[in-house]
Amino acid sequence: MMHGLEKSDLAVVAMKPANNAGSPAAEWAEPRAGTKGNADPPRTRRTQSRDSVSQGLERVRQAARQRKRQAFTALLHHVTVDALREAFLALKRRAAPGVDGVTWQDYELGLEDRLQDLHTRVHRGTYRALPVRRRFIPKPDGRQRPLGIAALEDKIVQRAVVTVLNAIYEEDFLGFSYGVRHRVGDERIARLVGKWLKAGVLEDGQWSTSDQGTPQGAVISPLLANVYLHYVFDLWAQQWRRREAKGDMIVVRYADDLVVGFELEAEARRFWDAMRSRFEQFSLELHGEKTRLLEFGRYAIERRQRNGQGKPETFNFLGFTFICGRSRRGAFLLRRHTRRDRMRAALEEIKDEMRRRRHDSLTDQGRWLRSVVAGYFAYHAVPTNAQAIGAYRHHVLDLWRRSLKRRSQKGHVTWARMDRLANEWLPPPHVLHPWPEERMAVRYPR
Repeated sequence: MMHGLEKSDLAVVAMKPANNAGSPAAEWAEPRAGTKGNADPPRTRRTQSRDSVSQGLERVRQAARQRKRQAFTALLHHVTVDALREAFLALKRRAAPGVDGVTWQDYELGLEDRLQDLHTRVHRGTYRALPVRRRFIPKPDGRQRPLGIAALEDKIVQRAVVTVLNAIYEEDFLGFSYGVRHRVGDERIARLVGKWLKAGVLEDGQWSTSDQGTPQGAVISPLLANVYLHYVFDLWAQQWRRREAKGDMIVVRYADDLVVGFELEAEARRFWDAMRSRFEQFSLELHGEKTRLLEFGRYAIERRQRNGQGKPETFNFLGFTFICGRSRRGAFLLRRHTRRDRMRAALEEIKDEMRRRRHDSLTDQGRWLRSVVAGYFAYHAVPTNAQAIGAYRHHVLDLWRRSLKRRSQKGHVTWARMDRLANEWLPPPHVLHPWPEERMAVRYPR
């Protein structure tokens, strides 16, 4: 198996056709959740509900589904004032401002006039993208990750354009892919994308241009990366599997994070070499430290024991550590445990936020912590991970207890009181997701 950079995936997915087709299917794909559309166009009722789906975009989806080779030449009219409003309301309220210094709260003042002006500039072609502000955030391994913070209006327009483009590309992406010009013939949309790519970076007051992709953190970046890798990797990997693979082969990709599994080691090595060459043709490279070949799966334990090699290696993917284990009956069991470094980082963020909320009322603190814990469980509460989510809840409760003790020099908070607060506010650590065979309708070949 090979894997690259880690990111997070979606918590709830639907059923989708088989990744490795056969009879029965050897492995079924996990698709993304459905794409949300813009608000209804002006001829229908106006709404600020994010659940509303534009009739126009629905027709785009249908056309994209039925005519796979069609290039769409008229898309910008879907970027309406309603669409821009939807995009603005979907942004994070507390996000750091870009080079313009405008916050979400600033822009909310006189919102309708601002959106009307922005809409006019976008459609007249007078809208200009601002450089992204460069920040560096620490990674779990101690290194720094560059992050680009776009100006607020750039975020709004990017999110609206992403909604339009998703109507096309959600119909194109393959089952094992999770997230232009081949499908987008509207030159106005292409020019908008070009403006964001050429806007440059502002770091320490110095502007510089970049010819290497999109800034990490930009709203448009995940979609552009998925589109790029759809053509560079997904379609190529699908062809390689059909033409070259003799044994079973599975592929799972989320953005630039991927795992490829093979029944035959020789094919894994051939694919690795072919993939490296393929990426080099498009100025991409595999992560030297995180890309590796390892023996994994239901027969790995027995094989390695016979060869005196010890336990199978583990690997990290999308926030989990994947482990070859055994059930109580001795059968093979794929175990997923939350990565320890990711849990520590999440708890550090809660600790910092609790310091800011120390003198809030217990009700406000409890309501906020409940949303945080519930969100964590929505992703991490998978089978075989019950111990980790229980530990997370306990540590959150302990951070809450320490914060309450620091409210006063005479503060004394007992665990009995904390247990009552936990029962009132914190969700219990229950597994929320089904087992993989139930979720993905997995069929293992005999």
